[in-house]
Amino acid sequence: MSDSTDDVEAETDSDRALDDAVDVDREVDPNPDADRHEFHPDGDHAFPDDRLRAVLDRIESDPEITAYLEAQNVNPVDRKGYNDHGAKHVEIVRDRALRLYDLLKAGGVEFNGARQQGLDEADESVIIALAATLHDIGHVVHRDDHPYYSIPLAADLLDDFLPSFYDVPERVRIKAEVLHAILCHHTEERPLTREAGVVRVADGLDMERGRSRVPYEEGGRGINTVSSQSIERVSLRQGEETPAQVVIRMNNAAGVYQVDSLLKAKIDGSLLQDQLRTVAINTHRDGDGSIVDRIEL
Repeated sequence: MSDSTDDVEAETDSDRALDDAVDVDREVDPNPDADRHEFHPDGDHAFPDDRLRAVLDRIESDPEITAYLEAQNVNPVDRKGYNDHGAKHVEIVRDRALRLYDLLKAGGVEFNGARQQGLDEADESVIIALAATLHDIGHVVHRDDHPYYSIPLAADLLDDFLPSFYDVPERVRIKAEVLHAILCHHTEERPLTREAGVVRVADGLDMERGRSRVPYEEGGRGINTVSSQSIERVSLRQGEETPAQVVIRMNNAAGVYQVDSLLKAKIDGSLLQDQLRTVAINTHRDGDGSIVDRIEL
């Protein structure tokens, strides 16, 4: 999959200086409101993607899935004061899960979930996409322990969704793998497949300013508040020593707390620890201009 140069051309002088100083951050868009999609369904991928494209089209047009993604936001946002856990969160998690999967496949990483069920390689991305889409629907019941409520709700949705694509034996096995990945996005559970590990890590990558997974404390100045406002951009790209690399751009070293409080816990036990490296780049200013700190996590 080729990367666009439009974002690079739009960079300011200070951003170009930063990119010269830290080569790994060359593709970071300085505009925090820019389109964040890194996975493009119609692009070239390192895996068979025809089945995934058909599933993604159906997800977008499924009225029941759409209704759940809207309804699941009420408990976390309106009643608990958390950030978005609805359609926007799901879109980000699915996008980053598929981008991460694509990078890992390009790097020669073998996935075990679909294979051990006797399914096709083309089903790996389907499992990831469906699990990323449905992982948070348990919020319609309660924010607390929502992964466990997601299981029966997702199971019912999958019973209606999968017959359009699979016969009974394959439906059962796809459903099993999707439910496993949904359950294991919760840090209390350990993934047994790399497909589940991808969804788990991708959930932790939705942490940019205004979307941080650590709740923002309105009016406060504690570490949660400072760290949650520090993350400017999270992106995924090919690593130099690993198949995939997470690059986190922040404007305050307090952002390390945001990363350490969730992302590290998501990566630990994901079965992807050895295939993924995280780099946090802290860009801040003093009287002499910009300072760049690169932190390996």
